[in-house]
Amino acid sequence: MLTTIEQLEALYAQPAERSLRKEIPYVNDDYRAFIAAAPFAVLATSGPDGLDCSPRGDAPGFVRVVDERTLALPDRPGNNRLDSLRNVIADPRLALLFVIPGVGETLRVNGRGRISNDAALLDSFAVDGKLPRTVLLIDVDAVYFHCSKAIVRSQLWDPARHIERSQLPSTGEILQHIFAASDGKKFDAAAYDRELPERVRATLY
Repeated sequence: MLTTIEQLEALYAQPAERSLRKEIPYVNDDYRAFIAAAPFAVLATSGPDGLDCSPRGDAPGFVRVVDERTLALPDRPGNNRLDSLRNVIADPRLALLFVIPGVGETLRVNGRGRISNDAALLDSFAVDGKLPRTVLLIDVDAVYFHCSKAIVRSQLWDPARHIERSQLPSTGEILQHIFAASDGKKFDAAAYDRELPERVRATLY
């Protein structure tokens, strides 16, 4: 097992200059274009109860570039666990990874979060008259793109590699198995799966 930075670095080559120079402490026009095109991002946070990595998605550009050092991310309806937001209250450090369908490069933003429920800010993110409960304001510390190697290796955007959802356990079946394993409580997987599409549609915003 490796236990020191020196042991780790001895196994790898030095990063190329371009790998270091691509990181900047603000959102320039090129990076702004990636954020504006992204309909999906993964939000990573850390708190006293551990780490959280949470998907976030909406229409392209749902993460707003307020200025070159500030982003705004509306919190749409979810499971109300509030794992990410609880973490931000305790430790504002966070990271966002933006993903654009069909594009190999991804974009990383590291920064610090603040949670706002300012009425005017919430109203500016309304969809069909429905407001987010809060908006996560992100003070940018670093922005850089990741090369396409991970996407190329995974063949993520290749339709021939996509699998049918039916090849995996349904969400109802997953819950049924967990309920049964933990306390033997019965869970109606068929009803849950049958009602899920309408529930998702009705609670998107």
